[in-house]
Amino acid sequence: MKVLCVAVPAAGHVNPLLPLVGALVAQGHDVRVATGEDPGGVIARSGATFVRAGRTEMEWFEVLRSRVRGVPGDGLAPERINHYFVPRLFADIGAADMIDDVVEIGGSFAPDLVLFEAYAFAGPLAARVLGVPVVHHLISPMMPHEVCDLANDAISPLWRSFGHTPPGWAGVYEGLTIEVSPPSLERQSVPTGESIQLRPSPRPIRPAVPSAPPVVYVTLGTFFVNPAVFRTVLDGLDGEDLEIVVTVGAVNDPSSVGPVKPNVRVERYLPQVELLPRCSAVVHHGGSGTMFGALTHGLPQVVVPQGADNFLNAELVGNCGAGLSILPDSLDPAEVRRSVRAVLDEPSYATSAKKLGAEVASMADADRVAADLAARFST
Repeated sequence: MKVLCVAVPAAGHVNPLLPLVGALVAQGHDVRVATGEDPGGVIARSGATFVRAGRTEMEWFEVLRSRVRGVPGDGLAPERINHYFVPRLFADIGAADMIDDVVEIGGSFAPDLVLFEAYAFAGPLAARVLGVPVVHHLISPMMPHEVCDLANDAISPLWRSFGHTPPGWAGVYEGLTIEVSPPSLERQSVPTGESIQLRPSPRPIRPAVPSAPPVVYVTLGTFFVNPAVFRTVLDGLDGEDLEIVVTVGAVNDPSSVGPVKPNVRVERYLPQVELLPRCSAVVHHGGSGTMFGALTHGLPQVVVPQGADNFLNAELVGNCGAGLSILPDSLDPAEVRRSVRAVLDEPSYATSAKKLGAEVASMADADRVAADLAARFST
């Protein structure tokens, strides 16, 4: 089977596809990933072929910046971030930038299937133009359906330029949808079509053995650069009987967080699968990868959202009882201390997190989903 994957050119969009991409390659399928760049060479290392389609995400931001003559989204309320950026950045600018390259790649590759991640709106349109089946790979909880409606409006002229009428929801629910959220976390259901589940993060490599004193893992993602937030978290936990492990991201300097006490370890990067079995709680920005990783290990969370889908994820974690969130206007050392102590000391948070971890464990792994796709779409 030949599979053409389409992804927004950013690690947070490409990386969640890689378990399934790697499984498809391992099962003998020819997989090509069309995106604006191969972040960190991860596509090549998965065994798939990287093919360039469009420019980088930062170049998309510059286009949007020039249009608004300022900082895109400046002054937005957190609950409006997706409503603003998804139709403008990903549907209007991103899809238009990628679509001609994706269609050209597909024309020469002749795929049996187009697989796209949730924000790569060029994917379903390219599948329609090429006349092949399409599979929607969620990389996080579903974006609000009204956001998809806005994206549908934004991308409508692009669909019509190819002689097609957009089918609603920007085409993302045209075919099969792969869901990655455990049922108790996800608050929406797929509006149309069939869906299957895929585990969002690897199984724990060993049983959980929390350390004493408790280990609290603090991360703000791979590329986020705001040492002041790290500093606020560390100041809030100062004097607590905890071991604190901080990762600042591969491109950031560990010294940027300032001086730390002996119970604090600061690194650029540590494999979460090795660290999380020792942890008792996670403080993070609300990125889906970290959220799912913590839930997979049954760990309660304190979410300090910074942007993008962080605020939605923070709300979902709170709604299911697996943690607390601290919004930017409320972030100070005292609130950090209160929230971390709450998720460590109140058993209900760990109980809810472990329930979600059990749901994640029951979801299909990438090998099983790859075999399912081959059974459905191989010619």
